[in-house]
Amino acid sequence: MSAEIPVLHGRGMTMGDQLARWSRTSPDVPALRFEGAGRSYAELDERVTRLARALRDRGVRTGDRVAVLALNGMETWEAYLAGVRLGAVVVPVNFRLVADEVAYVLTDSGAVALVADRAMAGVAAKAREQAPDVATALVIGGGDAGPASEDYGTALGAAGSAPLDGVVDEPAFIMYTSGTTGRPKGAVLTHRNLLMHAFSQITSLGWDPDDRVGVPGAPLFHIAGLAGGLPPLLLGGTNVILRSGSFDPAQTLDLMEREQVSSIFLVPAMWAAVLAVPDLAARDLSRLRRVSWGAAPASTTLLRALIDAFPQAEVVTAFGQTECSPVTCLLRGEDSVRKIGSVGKPILNVEVRVVDDAMADVPRGQVGEIVYRSPMVMKEYWGKPEETSIAFSGGWFHSGDLVRQDEDGYFYVVDRKKDMIISGGENIYCAEVENVLAAHPKVGEVALIGVPDARYGEAPLAVVAPRDPADPPTPEELAAYCREKLARYKNPREYSVVAALPRNPSGKVLKTQLRTEHSAGSLVAEPVV
Repeated sequence: MSAEIPVLHGRGMTMGDQLARWSRTSPDVPALRFEGAGRSYAELDERVTRLARALRDRGVRTGDRVAVLALNGMETWEAYLAGVRLGAVVVPVNFRLVADEVAYVLTDSGAVALVADRAMAGVAAKAREQAPDVATALVIGGGDAGPASEDYGTALGAAGSAPLDGVVDEPAFIMYTSGTTGRPKGAVLTHRNLLMHAFSQITSLGWDPDDRVGVPGAPLFHIAGLAGGLPPLLLGGTNVILRSGSFDPAQTLDLMEREQVSSIFLVPAMWAAVLAVPDLAARDLSRLRRVSWGAAPASTTLLRALIDAFPQAEVVTAFGQTECSPVTCLLRGEDSVRKIGSVGKPILNVEVRVVDDAMADVPRGQVGEIVYRSPMVMKEYWGKPEETSIAFSGGWFHSGDLVRQDEDGYFYVVDRKKDMIISGGENIYCAEVENVLAAHPKVGEVALIGVPDARYGEAPLAVVAPRDPADPPTPEELAAYCREKLARYKNPREYSVVAALPRNPSGKVLKTQLRTEHSAGSLVAEPVV
């Protein structure tokens, strides 16, 4: 054991500590599975130690930031666990970003080291031209990611494997938010945040060590990918990883069958694609006992189809945000039918209020912003004290989500606070109108945005992608449908039929982009092919 780092005994609560515990008690149990290969807990623990030592040998110290720009894979988990074992702060980077955007994350976080995939090496090299403090880069599969680039496997193999215990600082990860309305902010999540979140998930959903958990619905740089993998790690279960790239619903079903997945998370657009696979009913999914969704809104039509397609599995709606590690509310089991459209109730360790702009509680049934107190809420926005102060004004974390609570205490998301449309003095909640339009038989997906209007200040415009590109809905059909389903003031004034809605890597619709494209309030009709 190295004498260079002071040792703390009897306080093993970090992710690295949990990994070491299972490597001692269940060394041969598979911790990770990826494309037919795997790592046992013993193998993973040794590789994580070696990588932590390799990073330390290259100057990384407690509290330093280590960025990870990698596709989904076992090495990504190794890099995350090695960083936290060393006491560094891990910064997952969206692998779909261009070099300038990667450079922003590297410089904003103050990263001193980078672990990158070979496929990302070119982008990393360009980004590092603007981030000179990144002194070293380990490249998975080898490649040139700029100065001091080394092969990941070679560096890991040359490092020592003796246990590495030491002081672990409070922050564990800096998770950069989507940044759909401007530069992304780094949410600082501590070891306590993430472990309390994992414990709350385990308690709320009844995870067990035999669970084989698939989290292909979110890349590992996303909070859903990271947090979704922590309950198996705490329980000694198995994480099943899907490769990065274009989502293939048939391949996802292949994975679920081959790996005997018992629990899987997908975003709504992915579930819609899975439900459309022709041989779905013939698949052997007998071990599947939980299907979950989140990260983007889902229509009630999709949820009913999901419930019907997987009668043996509990359908779980997960709601929250990056800053909360991320899940704050769950809708489970029979409530998925009884309270369809709701995001459920707060999970263990989450306290909520629904408030107006003056932080006064609104009456049950009325719309307000949901605010949180929880040990899962982030420590701060990295390097942004003013934004942090605003987010925690009044002593509660402000989510920006507008909700209402029904008579039984279940919450329904009405809209994002910043997305609400005010037309002629009336509040129009986008999620309500979108849910109505999503039930139209010709509508595949829909987004409602506000556009300038000379008379009303702002008017709702519906951007629609057809279910069948060969038979798209007409604006006249959609208008007639909404007149029957919605109050007149809620009806979209215009409709734009497009091939697909723009989304970020998390599956969220890029409404900022749609507003730009439709800023004059005219129809921008992308060809439907």
